[in-house]
Amino acid sequence: MPNNDKTIIAIDQGTTSSRAILFDANGHILAQEGAEFAQIFPHDGWVEHDPEEIWNTTVNVTKAMVDAAIAMGRPASAIGITNQRETTIIWDRATGKPIHNAIVWQDRRTADICAGLKAAGHEDIITAKTGLLLDPYFSATKVAYILDQVEGARARAAAGELCMGTVDSFLLWRLTSGAVHATDATNASRTSLLNIETGTWDDELLEIFNVPAACLPEVRDNAGHFGDCDPALFGAPLPILSMIGDQQAAAVGQGCFKPGALKSTYGTGCFVIVNTGDTRIKSTNKLLSTIGYRLDGEISYALEGSIFISGAIVQWLRDGLQIIENASSTESMASALSGNSGVYMVPALTGLGAPHWSPHARGAIYGITRDTGPAHFVRAALESVAYQTNDLFTAIAGDGIDVTIVRVDGGMTANNWLMQFLSDILDVTVERPVVRETTALGAAMLAHLAGENADSNSPDMSLDDIAAMWQSDQRFEPAMDAASRDDLIAGWQTAITRTLTGL
Repeated sequence: MPNNDKTIIAIDQGTTSSRAILFDANGHILAQEGAEFAQIFPHDGWVEHDPEEIWNTTVNVTKAMVDAAIAMGRPASAIGITNQRETTIIWDRATGKPIHNAIVWQDRRTADICAGLKAAGHEDIITAKTGLLLDPYFSATKVAYILDQVEGARARAAAGELCMGTVDSFLLWRLTSGAVHATDATNASRTSLLNIETGTWDDELLEIFNVPAACLPEVRDNAGHFGDCDPALFGAPLPILSMIGDQQAAAVGQGCFKPGALKSTYGTGCFVIVNTGDTRIKSTNKLLSTIGYRLDGEISYALEGSIFISGAIVQWLRDGLQIIENASSTESMASALSGNSGVYMVPALTGLGAPHWSPHARGAIYGITRDTGPAHFVRAALESVAYQTNDLFTAIAGDGIDVTIVRVDGGMTANNWLMQFLSDILDVTVERPVVRETTALGAAMLAHLAGENADSNSPDMSLDDIAAMWQSDQRFEPAMDAASRDDLIAGWQTAITRTLTGL
């Protein structure tokens, strides 16, 4: 493993904030900066972002890390980008101006479009080629919606005057002042337009979703030279050496390079990814087959379960109900109760993801009595994260993968009560790493890998070198008796069934 003074900036553009983290060559955090931005909710189930706010916050936090590196006497050598996936932006190729707000991955507005495509018999071929289900979660119907809603957009897209992209592609285009319109294999695999067997855009899928090929970005590996930043932005033409979707980036940061290795990320949503190597597993339990990473043209596949709401439910308790002042207070509030008193929260604020896939489901709380107080709401919200994860693990087991250890990351993992409850409900060991910013770490280390392997004066770097950086902070072992676990899960199953059936 090379050990030098190089520093790398990871841009982590997420659902609720844009962040930049400065890492050294061994994966240690040297500095970080973040900025939240507005969530826009035009209608029930609709979620948008202002692309200019995404851009401005990203530039500001990145500039802060460039300055921090210079102040340390260790100027950044490269940038890696990781991003919220599926969120879709379309912009003018000549001016760079977006033609519509970004439609966020959580957005449900295209549920009827998906239902129509399903009724027309297209879902089987979509799943066969993409590994994805037909759901508003993914980018293709978002693209079609924008092109149909904005006057003249469809004709302009067909003429090549518009660029379509997920957030990584938009940032790359802006950072290079329009010189590069590209994406990476992981983000492309979440659009419903990429054939994950061939790794290329698929003409049949483009026809099904009515998306013109002329507006699509080039698909590249996750590590390599994507382009150089305009020197006017940061004072130097910093090379962009990696791009990868946030959940795949977290798997890289957790060192999940061997088949069977699994990570679970707890951010705005919860995402479980298990490496399946060069074998694409076709789930029979409504999990997703996706590209885990692509290096040197070789694809490594993964099986994924996606939960739309985890950390976002705590944000809702803070901003919506205003029953907590900050997320850190939830640990003491939950632990102060001896049990959940039969209160269950199903956080279907934007529908339900895997393994239920119900875009029209909405949130519900069951078991409220006169004794129910804010702490019960908090505990029910935290417990829902563990129950939803257990649903995913049941589906993973049904697809033939036995899980004994789960590596966790994301902001919610700072909550020790939740991590212990998660271990108890899953009945497996939960490992939390020293560096919990594994999403940013994955992007940074892929950029470092690309830089080292392109430098003839440096020894080659490998995925094993990245995996060797992983260090455990704390292990949580199951401590709940089987009967208590079964009772809690049975209560959750009753709540989720009532939510799905409306009973």
